[in-house]
Amino acid sequence: MAKGHIPDVFSVNPWDEEVVGAWRGQSRSEVMRTAGACEAAFGSWRLSTHGKRASRLKTLADILEDRRVPLAELMASEMGKPVGQGMAEVDKCALVCRYYAEHGENFLKDVPVATEASRCFVANEPLGVIYGVMPWNFPFWQVFRFAAPAVAAGNGVLLKHSPNVTGCAIKIAGLFREAGFPEGLFGIVVVPGHRAGPVSRELIGHPAVRAVTLTGSSRAGRAVARMAGGALKKCVLELGGSDPAVVLADADLEHAAKNAAHSRLINAGQNCIAAKRMIVVKAVHQRFVELLEAKMHGVVAGNPLDPATTLGPMAREDLRRAVHEQVTRSVAMGAKLVTGGVLPRSRGFFYPPTVLDGVTPGMPAADEETFGPVAAVMSAKDETEALELAGRTTFGLGASIYTGDTAKGEAMARRISAGACFVNAFVRSDPRLPFGGVCGSGYGRELGRHGMMEFVNLKSFWIEQQPEKG
Repeated sequence: MAKGHIPDVFSVNPWDEEVVGAWRGQSRSEVMRTAGACEAAFGSWRLSTHGKRASRLKTLADILEDRRVPLAELMASEMGKPVGQGMAEVDKCALVCRYYAEHGENFLKDVPVATEASRCFVANEPLGVIYGVMPWNFPFWQVFRFAAPAVAAGNGVLLKHSPNVTGCAIKIAGLFREAGFPEGLFGIVVVPGHRAGPVSRELIGHPAVRAVTLTGSSRAGRAVARMAGGALKKCVLELGGSDPAVVLADADLEHAAKNAAHSRLINAGQNCIAAKRMIVVKAVHQRFVELLEAKMHGVVAGNPLDPATTLGPMAREDLRRAVHEQVTRSVAMGAKLVTGGVLPRSRGFFYPPTVLDGVTPGMPAADEETFGPVAAVMSAKDETEALELAGRTTFGLGASIYTGDTAKGEAMARRISAGACFVNAFVRSDPRLPFGGVCGSGYGRELGRHGMMEFVNLKSFWIEQQPEKG
């Protein structure tokens, strides 16, 4: 290969550890041209009618639904998601496109304000180019979650995806073009990991970029927040969590254990909003652990391209190593290893379904985000202590409560500091609801009307008639 064209961005199949994609990262001038093209496309797109934007989003949804199988297979090959879960992810992307096609016009309509002026109102105008830094764990959904409302509002989108899912990023950009969006309106930046920080710093400071959104770790969030603050740019951060699932004595334990296992096993446990700390009152603790252990074994591990597989490998070896270290350190500090917790010797980045009991504050499984198929069970003597343990975290993304008394569940949920609280259900994102967290889980919201409003210019208009000449 000619000099200057040596690939430095790679996708590795976590099932067989083979390279499935290799690209040459963009030069600085290429990155700047991509940003300029996005700005130019925004110049005309911002003036388009909602009818045109909605039409393009509906076409995009149709394409997604038509290509759900090959798109799911692409995710499986790049980051290990089982094809069944990948198809569900593609369907959700289509759903969010249709949601904003249907509701965007109403969300963006002028809001009249009663004043002494002849006419006074607040308009929701496009903000500009939105720079998105997105993770690998939901390589399509994380992008569409911010991009669909952004383009529906008339903005441009500039995406820097995780290097290990570069194939997904390229495919998404192609889908936007195929759906009829202006050339350049959805731009992608492809650079290796070691250049991500400098490139993001320059792009966030670029005059065309008016806001930035990131889904990722707390460390990445702090770095992007510093850059955005220095450039006086709007910022939305979704930074993961260590969500509590509080199980009370009157809960349907079978249902609670099923949901807890699902939260820890879907996407191989690589899910920021999943329940990670199972806080169970003492009266039903042992029975819950027994049920949870059984549910955690009710999966089929294997090739993510096989439709029968329900547990794929983790996305990268370093991610598997990190979660295993959290498990071993927690056990060394007194946690009981109920099942799992042993690194497989076979090919692929698999980690076994793992249950830790007797987890207490101070252990990694209690204090840190465990990003893998690991369930940490904590015991509480009563409901008061359960709430206290639920609140002993630096995160604040989501929480769930399981109880036979929904009124009590709602009252307890109101006492938990988090962006979302579900009663008798596992926490998940939904296009109709704002999504995001507080404290160490970040700030700002995606989805729903609130998510769309994050990236618009709230512009006040005050209009008076000229005084009559007398």
